[in-house]
Amino acid sequence: MAPQYRSGAVARMLRMPVATLRVWERRYGLTQATLSPSGQRLYAADDVRRLALLKQLTDLGHAIGSLAALDMAQLQRVASTHAHTLASTQARRRPEAAAAPRAPAWRLAVVGTSLGARLRRPGVLRPLGRPVTMLGPFTDAAQAAAALQGRSVDAVLLHEPALHAGWLSALEASAPALAALPKAVLFGFAADAACESLAAAGVALLREPQPDVVLSQWLRGWAIGSSPADTDPEPAGDATAPRRWDDAALADFAGLSTTVACECPRHVAELLIQLSHFEAYSAQCEHRSPEDAELHAYLRRVAAGSRARFEAALEQVALHEGLLLPAPSH
Repeated sequence: MAPQYRSGAVARMLRMPVATLRVWERRYGLTQATLSPSGQRLYAADDVRRLALLKQLTDLGHAIGSLAALDMAQLQRVASTHAHTLASTQARRRPEAAAAPRAPAWRLAVVGTSLGARLRRPGVLRPLGRPVTMLGPFTDAAQAAAALQGRSVDAVLLHEPALHAGWLSALEASAPALAALPKAVLFGFAADAACESLAAAGVALLREPQPDVVLSQWLRGWAIGSSPADTDPEPAGDATAPRRWDDAALADFAGLSTTVACECPRHVAELLIQLSHFEAYSAQCEHRSPEDAELHAYLRRVAAGSRARFEAALEQVALHEGLLLPAPSH
């Protein structure tokens, strides 16, 4: 049975007086709340989500009377207008961020014509979170090595109906150009010993058949792990940019809620506070001991780069949830 919440609990979740919630319901009939045998209003999760969005929009200055007749999709469009307007304003204030180069395409060599056709299905490569240039598909590794001679390749994805103990040695013998590349194999059958030796050699394995969503999730994890950018010892992101929001602004944002189940706004805001504190702590340690200065300078750059990336993530969470970001603290 889906959970239901009494009006007092809902008011606490939304950080509003229960009397205000009752007035809203009496005047505007905002939800489909039911009554318990004792006469208490009971709200479903969808009711709470609607009320949370109404509370946020009234906090932004909208009159409850002008919002009451709107359905959930219309309310989300109103909230999204605020979020997109703020994001555009911040982008104009930070032209260097708008001009930042996009991540380079992941150049993926594909061996196996049926696998190549599958990768072209909508939704398989799209969730990888980065552009992908598919090279191939090639019928076998030897053809791939010959066709890719002199071309830059980041990784190779292969389809094999069956794997045997000497498969990797045979592959590298027939296609030496692929030997040093990260490899992943979608396979049909293999002995445990063959899988263990391939996994020990760093080959990513997935047994078929698998639905597209599982294939996509596996590819995403492998792409992150095999990306050359992830092996760079220097942190990604702008390690010199100042904080966009102070602790108080992030704490206010963490207190917002648009759904019962999803607490991503709070989690990302709390991570940002922790990263910012560690960044400041590392900067202090950098000047305390000459012996450890280089280590703490590195840790400070890592924390600052991670903080900058999570600030961008917070902006994306806000856009998705229809939340209004706090004003920048600088």
